[in-house]
Amino acid sequence: MRSLLTIIFFTTTLFLSAQDVPGYSGKFNAIDRLLEPPSSYRTASGAPGEDYWQQRADYTIKASINEKTNELIGEETITYFNNSPHSLSFLWLNIEQNVNRKGNEDFGDVMGGVRDSISSLQMQYLVRPIDFPAGTDIQSIKGSDGKALEYIVNNTLLRINLPELLKSGQNITFSIKWKNYITDRAKFLLSREGYEYFPENDNKVFLLGHWFPRMAVYNDTEGWQNKQFRRLGEFALEFGDYDVELTVPEDHIVAGTGLLTNEAEVLTKTQRDRLNKARKSFDKQMFIITPEEAKKNEKTKKSGTKTWKFRAENVRDVAFASSRKFIWDAIAVKLPTNTVMAMSFYPKEGLPVWTEESTNGVKQALEVYSEATFDYPYPVAISVNTSNIGMEFPMISFNGGRPNSEGQISDQARRGMTSTIIHEVGHNWFPMIVSSDERKWMWMDEGLNTFLHQRTLAERYPDWSSTTPKDIVPFMMGDQKTLRPIMTNSDNDLLFQMGANFYQKPTVGLQMLRQTIVGKELFDIAFKEYANRWKYKHPNPSDLFRTLEDGTATDLDWFFKGWFFTTETVDIELADVKWFQLKEEQNNVENKQQKGNTKRISGTAKGDQGNGFSDGPQPFALAPTSDGGYGQFLSRLDEGEMRSQLSGKQIYELKLKNKGGLVMPVIIEWTYADGTKEVQQLPAEIWRLNEAEVTKTFLKEKEVVSIAIDPNQKLPDVNLEDNIFPRQQEDDKFEEMKKD
Repeated sequence: MRSLLTIIFFTTTLFLSAQDVPGYSGKFNAIDRLLEPPSSYRTASGAPGEDYWQQRADYTIKASINEKTNELIGEETITYFNNSPHSLSFLWLNIEQNVNRKGNEDFGDVMGGVRDSISSLQMQYLVRPIDFPAGTDIQSIKGSDGKALEYIVNNTLLRINLPELLKSGQNITFSIKWKNYITDRAKFLLSREGYEYFPENDNKVFLLGHWFPRMAVYNDTEGWQNKQFRRLGEFALEFGDYDVELTVPEDHIVAGTGLLTNEAEVLTKTQRDRLNKARKSFDKQMFIITPEEAKKNEKTKKSGTKTWKFRAENVRDVAFASSRKFIWDAIAVKLPTNTVMAMSFYPKEGLPVWTEESTNGVKQALEVYSEATFDYPYPVAISVNTSNIGMEFPMISFNGGRPNSEGQISDQARRGMTSTIIHEVGHNWFPMIVSSDERKWMWMDEGLNTFLHQRTLAERYPDWSSTTPKDIVPFMMGDQKTLRPIMTNSDNDLLFQMGANFYQKPTVGLQMLRQTIVGKELFDIAFKEYANRWKYKHPNPSDLFRTLEDGTATDLDWFFKGWFFTTETVDIELADVKWFQLKEEQNNVENKQQKGNTKRISGTAKGDQGNGFSDGPQPFALAPTSDGGYGQFLSRLDEGEMRSQLSGKQIYELKLKNKGGLVMPVIIEWTYADGTKEVQQLPAEIWRLNEAEVTKTFLKEKEVVSIAIDPNQKLPDVNLEDNIFPRQQEDDKFEEMKKD
């Protein structure tokens, strides 16, 4: 007992003193206090708990578009299921169209204020001198008994007061009638919906997203999701089944979420025959509406209407596009458990590049994402062409990118367009199925989606560039006064850096986990586990972090804390290098005299001092271990064997400094005198006892001529200049690394 108390006292003293030494700030402490505590709803392993619950809402919607007045008139019946353990006295719904009304945040100021010369469009963005109707007008809300329900509009949120408590396990059915003013997308920034006008034949492409009152999320961690829609933080929605009827001009073609259930009423026999052939075509896309037919169709306008009917099951939203200008092509994609129709709708202005790239891009995304997570479960995946946007909804996305008026497009623009299509189709997984709260945590869907989007580019378009860790370096080198952590709410980051912070930085973080920290095999298993645990559910950041640790059996708290909760950088300096060699014994063993190379390294890794390795190693003597050194152990090292194992070998001592703050693994490339190379990786845990500086010693068979830290830039080190030894090779090596 006395010995145990002595050990405890000694250890405690060391621990307490460590709190005061430079280089300790708790980077390896657990992040429990930064996360929501586990519960019976969400477990400590990151999985949904045995008591996990989630609300549901089913919709029956009828809506019509007036092409002349740019209005959408709608009525819907919502059945809301209270699966929570709580009684509810009111409901909250989203009416995001109200963000388009004057007075809401519109980001006009990001283009700069009034100047000596300012374009009319910039002035429109800035103060909106030409106003236009916008938003949602609620016309009535009634219960299933036909009686009016009290409601209050709070900008982009709608509160309905219930006549009696909606108890746990009960459901309520009510109906809403409303009108939306469909806006010209060119008249304000960040327009995700509205119409695009084509003056040549006085035509429009209508893109309708968040176009109907939708239930807000009510969950176990924050109750009602009550953040206003401010354009950046997108949506948080409940799953349900939808039956939708859309009445549009007779010659319009509609692309929408779900299965088209009345093909015979809205498509010609020729179109139906082509569609049926496309459903069996897995290697060649087919036109349902050819370019020639679309060009002819847009030149005349019919006066009647048609009603298109769609059914979508277990989705959190529906959207649609409508126009007489659409070309339509499709191909069938065979997945292990599902066959999906990949389809594209685009005006002639998209030719020829949209025929060449869009549907194929949808196909590539379906295959890669399905392999990485779970098979795409829905019947269709649609890409619709528009301008200046990439916007996702279940089964359908609106994607920008077009050639010039002569049909020509640069390679860069082609890559950007295809990349956008892949990204927006990928959103079907994050957040349309793995349904995180976009309104609160943009990075949870944008970051995870971009991670797989970039993986798709790397695997299916290997000749194109894709994101790697070094690409985040310019952002991380930015002004620390303006940088924000990834764990920043969606609307609270700067517009011009949110792309790097919410898309690219989480992507690089996941790439480092997969390629460097955890390894592909374990990471891929854990990432797939997260996707499958939380499909059709509402995960939070803590659920992702815990699942990745659970699935890899790896303590990653240090990584999540540094990468997601701080703006620290990766900057590892190779601060000092020493070279040692054992003195060789002389023949006169009795005098224990030794000989050896007595030259020392005259300089270290610092600056231009010395000649690197040219002065040779520093000799050292190996003394036998005294009996007292073994304590109470009776076994002894074989001193001769020890000397034999060290004889003629090289010992290198490296001092590493963490100048950026983020603890990371250390990747060392050794270049030997015979021209061969060796890459060695030290785990991040080497920084546990001193987060600022560590010294590590290595035994090598061969003589080293140069050392480089992470020369292939698997980590986003912000300063490569101090990663090389000897320093006189710095310029050449630094330039080589920058080119990689």
